[in-house]
Amino acid sequence: MIELRTERLLLRQWRDDDLDALAPMYADPEVMRYIRDGSVQSREETAAHLDRMRQHWDEHGYGLFAAELMATGELTGWAGLAVPYFLPEVMPAVEIGWRLGRSFWGAGLATEGARAALRFGLVDRGLERLVSIRQVENVRSARVMEKIGLTFDRRTTVPGNGRTVDVYVITRERYVHGRL
Repeated sequence: MIELRTERLLLRQWRDDDLDALAPMYADPEVMRYIRDGSVQSREETAAHLDRMRQHWDEHGYGLFAAELMATGELTGWAGLAVPYFLPEVMPAVEIGWRLGRSFWGAGLATEGARAALRFGLVDRGLERLVSIRQVENVRSARVMEKIGLTFDRRTTVPGNGRTVDVYVITRERYVHGRL
């Protein structure tokens, strides 16, 4: 089992009981506002997503980590790596992403988890390049992308929902030599 530790977070593999914390987060319209078409998810849809996150680990050897607050054991959300099949024009690619429950916003946890996931992907897994994709209105995610060293690559449209997104990128070479 792969685990990463930051100052405040334990990034770990998913457990069955994580659904109880994940389902209310995926049912929150503010959390889901910039995800796909902005729709909330039912508990069953969230359970299916949890299964897909686990399968991604099995298939690729990396994935989205459950992000647990070490001080309390609360699941804050997730951070990690996934293949962005929803945006074919950037493929082949690995995306770094994060999602937190609203009560955890504004405390720097997304940046903290993203930094650990970035190092895991580029250094530990030896990936050459990571992308991050955000809907253009999602300025909070843009700030996290910039804080962890990604730079703007392009603006495009997601074929499945017509939403406009910005794609940011970082290479392993830039990460290693930039000491981000």
